Amino acid sequence: MTFDEEWADAKQSVTVTTAGGTSHDLVVTQDDLGAVGHEAFIVHGQLRKKADMAGTGATARAAAACSARNLAMGSELSATLSTWDSQVKTVLQMYAHISNHLDYSKKAHANDDEAIAASLRHRNGSAMSVSEIQRYVK
Repeated sequence: MTFDEEWADAKQSVTVTTAGGTSHDLVVTQDDLGAVGHEAFIVHGQLRKKADMAGTGATARAAAACSARNLAMGSELSATLSTWDSQVKTVLQMYAHISNHLDYSKKAHANDDEAIAASLRHRNGSAMSVSEIQRYVK
Protein backbone atom coordinates (compact mmCIF):
# COMPACT_ATOMS: atom_id res chain seq x y z
CA MET A 1 0.00 0.00 0.00
CA THR A 2 1.41 3.42 -0.93
CA PHE A 3 1.66 6.36 1.43
CA ASP A 4 -1.16 8.16 -0.41
CA GLU A 5 -3.43 5.14 -0.01
CA GLU A 6 -2.56 4.81 3.68
CA TRP A 7 -3.15 8.54 4.18
CA ALA A 8 -6.54 8.33 2.47
CA ASP A 9 -7.48 5.35 4.67
CA ALA A 10 -6.35 7.20 7.78
CA LYS A 11 -8.36 10.28 6.84
CA GLN A 12 -11.39 8.14 6.13
CA SER A 13 -11.13 6.44 9.52
CA VAL A 14 -11.24 9.78 11.38
CA THR A 15 -14.02 11.30 9.31
CA VAL A 16 -16.97 12.09 11.54
CA THR A 17 -20.62 12.68 10.72
CA THR A 18 -22.38 15.59 12.41
CA ALA A 19 -25.96 15.60 13.64
CA GLY A 20 -27.04 17.13 10.33
CA GLY A 21 -25.59 14.16 8.47
CA THR A 22 -22.73 16.14 6.92
CA SER A 23 -19.35 14.45 6.82
CA HIS A 24 -16.32 16.43 8.05
CA ASP A 25 -12.64 15.75 8.60
CA LEU A 26 -11.43 15.62 12.18
CA VAL A 27 -11.29 19.16 13.54
CA VAL A 28 -9.26 20.50 16.42
CA THR A 29 -10.04 23.97 17.69
CA GLN A 30 -7.52 26.46 19.00
CA ASP A 31 -9.04 26.06 22.45
CA ASP A 32 -8.29 22.32 22.29
CA LEU A 33 -4.68 22.97 21.31
CA GLY A 34 -4.29 25.49 24.11
CA ALA A 35 -5.84 23.19 26.70
CA VAL A 36 -3.61 20.23 25.80
CA GLY A 37 -0.54 22.47 25.68
CA HIS A 38 -1.42 23.89 29.09
CA GLU A 39 -1.89 20.43 30.60
CA ALA A 40 1.51 19.37 29.22
CA PHE A 41 3.02 22.48 30.83
CA ILE A 42 1.42 21.61 34.19
CA VAL A 43 2.60 17.97 34.06
CA HIS A 44 6.10 19.17 33.14
CA GLY A 45 6.20 21.46 36.16
CA GLN A 46 4.87 18.84 38.57
CA LEU A 47 7.26 16.15 37.34
CA ARG A 48 10.21 18.53 37.55
CA LYS A 49 9.37 19.37 41.18
CA LYS A 50 8.59 15.83 42.34
CA ALA A 51 11.16 13.71 40.49
CA ASP A 52 14.43 13.33 42.39
CA MET A 53 16.71 14.38 39.57
CA ALA A 54 19.36 15.91 41.81
CA GLY A 55 20.03 12.52 43.36
CA THR A 56 19.47 13.79 46.90
CA GLY A 57 16.51 11.57 47.80
CA ALA A 58 16.23 8.32 49.71
CA THR A 59 17.62 6.22 46.84
CA ALA A 60 20.77 8.34 46.60
CA ARG A 61 21.26 8.19 50.37
CA ALA A 62 20.76 4.41 50.36
CA ALA A 63 23.24 4.00 47.50
CA ALA A 64 25.83 6.09 49.36
CA ALA A 65 25.29 4.16 52.58
CA CYS A 66 25.61 0.79 50.82
CA SER A 67 28.73 1.91 48.97
CA ALA A 68 30.27 3.18 52.22
CA ARG A 69 29.83 -0.34 53.62
CA ASN A 70 31.36 -1.90 50.49
CA LEU A 71 28.07 -3.48 49.45
CA ALA A 72 27.67 -4.08 45.70
CA MET A 73 24.08 -2.94 45.94
CA GLY A 74 25.32 0.64 46.37
CA SER A 75 26.72 0.85 42.85
CA GLU A 76 23.60 -0.87 41.47
CA LEU A 77 21.35 1.68 43.19
CA SER A 78 23.53 4.46 41.78
CA ALA A 79 23.19 2.98 38.28
CA THR A 80 19.42 2.72 38.76
CA LEU A 81 19.29 6.35 39.90
CA SER A 82 21.32 7.42 36.86
CA THR A 83 18.94 5.56 34.53
CA TRP A 84 15.94 7.10 36.32
CA ASP A 85 17.45 10.57 35.94
CA SER A 86 18.02 10.05 32.22
CA GLN A 87 14.48 8.77 31.65
CA VAL A 88 12.87 11.59 33.65
CA LYS A 89 14.83 14.14 31.60
CA THR A 90 13.55 12.48 28.41
CA VAL A 91 9.95 12.65 29.62
CA LEU A 92 10.43 16.30 30.67
CA GLN A 93 11.75 17.13 27.20
CA MET A 94 8.76 15.38 25.66
CA TYR A 95 6.26 17.39 27.72
CA ALA A 96 8.13 20.63 27.04
CA HIS A 97 8.12 19.87 23.32
CA ILE A 98 4.38 19.11 23.35
CA SER A 99 3.59 22.27 25.29
CA ASN A 100 5.78 24.50 23.12
CA HIS A 101 4.60 22.98 19.86
CA LEU A 102 0.91 23.30 20.71
CA ASP A 103 1.37 26.88 21.93
CA TYR A 104 3.16 27.65 18.65
CA SER A 105 0.45 25.88 16.61
CA LYS A 106 -2.29 27.79 18.39
CA LYS A 107 -0.58 31.13 17.67
CA ALA A 108 0.23 30.19 14.08
CA HIS A 109 -3.36 29.16 13.35
CA ALA A 110 -4.67 32.36 14.92
CA ASN A 111 -2.32 34.36 12.67
CA ASP A 112 -3.46 32.34 9.65
CA ASP A 113 -7.10 33.00 10.51
CA GLU A 114 -6.40 36.73 10.80
CA ALA A 115 -4.60 36.76 7.44
CA ILE A 116 -7.43 34.88 5.73
CA ALA A 117 -10.05 37.16 7.27
CA ALA A 118 -8.09 40.22 6.15
CA SER A 119 -7.76 38.84 2.61
CA LEU A 120 -11.54 38.38 2.42
CA ARG A 121 -12.25 42.06 3.05
CA HIS A 122 -12.30 45.03 0.73
CA ARG A 123 -9.92 47.93 1.25
CA ASN A 124 -12.63 49.81 3.12
CA GLY A 125 -12.97 46.90 5.60
CA SER A 126 -16.31 45.57 4.36
CA ALA A 127 -16.62 41.81 3.88
CA MET A 128 -16.58 40.24 0.42
CA SER A 129 -19.82 38.70 -0.73
CA VAL A 130 -20.10 34.95 -1.23
CA SER A 131 -20.23 35.41 -5.00
CA GLU A 132 -16.93 37.33 -4.90
CA ILE A 133 -15.29 34.60 -2.82
CA GLN A 134 -16.57 31.91 -5.24
CA ARG A 135 -14.39 33.41 -7.96
CA TYR A 136 -11.32 32.18 -6.06
CA VAL A 137 -12.61 28.63 -5.58
CA LYS A 138 -11.48 26.24 -8.28
